Amino acid sequence: MRTDDFDYPLPDELIAQAPAEPRDSCRLLVLDREDGSVEHRRFTDVIDYLEPGDLLVANRTRVMPARLVGRKRGTGGVCETLLLRRREDVDALGGVWECLVNPGKRLRQSGTVIEYRAGGLHAPESAPVVLTGEIVDFVDGSRGGRLVRFSPVGEGADGRPRTLDEAIHAAGHVPLPPYITSYEGDPEKYQTVYAMSEEHSAAAPTAGLHFTPELIERIRERGVGWATVELEVGIDTFRLVTEDDPTKHVMHTERYHVPQEVVDAVHATKAAGHRVVAVGTTSVRSLESAWEPGAEPSDPPVAARRFESFAGTGDIVCRESATTNLFLMPGSAFHVVDAMITNFHVPRSTLMMLVSAFATRDQVMAAYRAAIEERYRFLSFGDAMLIR
Repeated sequence: MRTDDFDYPLPDELIAQAPAEPRDSCRLLVLDREDGSVEHRRFTDVIDYLEPGDLLVANRTRVMPARLVGRKRGTGGVCETLLLRRREDVDALGGVWECLVNPGKRLRQSGTVIEYRAGGLHAPESAPVVLTGEIVDFVDGSRGGRLVRFSPVGEGADGRPRTLDEAIHAAGHVPLPPYITSYEGDPEKYQTVYAMSEEHSAAAPTAGLHFTPELIERIRERGVGWATVELEVGIDTFRLVTEDDPTKHVMHTERYHVPQEVVDAVHATKAAGHRVVAVGTTSVRSLESAWEPGAEPSDPPVAARRFESFAGTGDIVCRESATTNLFLMPGSAFHVVDAMITNFHVPRSTLMMLVSAFATRDQVMAAYRAAIEERYRFLSFGDAMLIR
């Protein structure tokens, strides 16, 4: 197995630059793992492939305004900072973040300060500075990675000293993937309609972008369960695997949470002979990361369809504020997920490897060729795929 095995030619014009409107009007390619056949439908038709008693599990994380554009104090050079995660191990009060900075050459020295103005990317010079970031240290093994200590500046609208979160919201923008270059629409379109209020992620769980409140209600009326997990999507979701041997790739660690009610719902769904359908690869990774090989198996034991040989080798358990760097590739076992809704992914990415582990590489590559021939829209704002 080589990384090249998960490459494919993606025409630039098929990379979606805006979301479908309405959300659920996008196209849906349905891949049947039994025979590799594909069907071409609309996303609203996904309900036709769900059975009463099935359980949909979605990632309810919300994208934070993690893209900050400011100027280096003293020189005025433009600098971009992308917030990845708080580093409470460095500052228990939450002021230090692990970030990606660009250009890295300008931001090498500890003590370098960046000033961010209200309005962020398009702020005029007359806008007040609401946030500063001081470079604290490099992040080992991360090109462009820095530890940055942020401090709010000035007062909020109510006259109180501005909090750090208020300052980040005043200066920051929701970060779109680098391949979306021309979207200037509503940033809320890059959030799922069921996202939680707290903001934790650097990227959206994009398979969930296709759902509308009306579609979710129709799904529930059909007798299909709905549950949510949380996985804080990291910026590594945009990165390609650069190693020729994908087993040498190191996955970025992400925080996730699988509550007990989801574990109970999975057990009930499986015991009744129905399916767990994951909405997006982040939901897949959450559920599969919550698998504990040493746990006492439930009765009946939990098993994923087409992976029944692993039944009885453990169980899904509750995870609270856990971390995962699970890397699913061909040869990996699935224990919980029976079907998944996903988008069309970047060539040579870990997500291409994950879907190729769930189906087969040949099935996935054939489905992608069919999607390209049918002029589907690809990547985050693109069309959807159901693997069943």
